[in-house]
Amino acid sequence: MRNSCHVSLSTSGSDQVLTIPHEFALSGTEVLLRKDGHRLIIEPIPPSSLLAMLTTLQDITDDFPKMDEGLLPLDDITL
Repeated sequence: MRNSCHVSLSTSGSDQVLTIPHEFALSGTEVLLRKDGHRLIIEPIPPSSLLAMLTTLQDITDDFPKMDEGLLPLDDITL
């Protein structure tokens, strides 16, 4: 991955918009933006809870195998 790249700024209404290239994409939906001298620093805000983090994940579309196929029902097992 590159450490830096040249990108363009555009405007949307009164806001300035920065398009982040794919290789610099951040996870989540919120960031902390701060200014340090002439630099802008963008940091991802970690989810506040496990549930919040799980809502950012993509749905699982895989078909899982039936692991209990051919096994006796739990009620029929005796020790």
